[in-house]
Amino acid sequence: MDRALSWEETEEKIANCRRCPLCESRTNTVPGVGNRNSIIMFVGEGPGYNEDMQGEPFVGAAGKLLDKMLLSIGIVRKNVYITNVVKCRPPQNRDPLFEEQAACLPYLRTQFKLMRPKIIVCLGRIAAKALIREDFAITRQRGIWYDKKGTLFIATYHPSALLRDESKKKQAWEDLKIIREKLKEFDFYE
Repeated sequence: MDRALSWEETEEKIANCRRCPLCESRTNTVPGVGNRNSIIMFVGEGPGYNEDMQGEPFVGAAGKLLDKMLLSIGIVRKNVYITNVVKCRPPQNRDPLFEEQAACLPYLRTQFKLMRPKIIVCLGRIAAKALIREDFAITRQRGIWYDKKGTLFIATYHPSALLRDESKKKQAWEDLKIIREKLKEFDFYE
């Protein structure tokens, strides 16, 4: 059995990854950022243009909205871990293909094993389909807790979806309040 990789080794593997064609057009890999000891991990679908340029997730317009969403429930970005299903930008910000997700999921699993979060928040349908269940319907199943081997999963709308359709913001706010209540149970705010 292989020994467990460290964070540094995992990020080096991501930086040198050639498992799928996304590596051909990337500027930077985007492994993740934040508190590696947090009880909560946020997972989006994949990097966009700004993230590809900076090598950090959620730094564009969707990232600014995510920061506001977190602050609305008393969370400072640096106190959580934020990553994506795929670590390289899909061309023209298209949805990552199943094969691309499958190539990257081992990295996400390693990050999970290193961090052992109690809660994973899936930001959008792509992350929810990859992490909760393949037939996940974001409009009907968001805001519901799913227990998978002792880790709690919940999905809400991706911030970019909220930028495109502001009518979803009320539902996203309800999801955030559900997350806040669960974090209180884990004494996150103390």
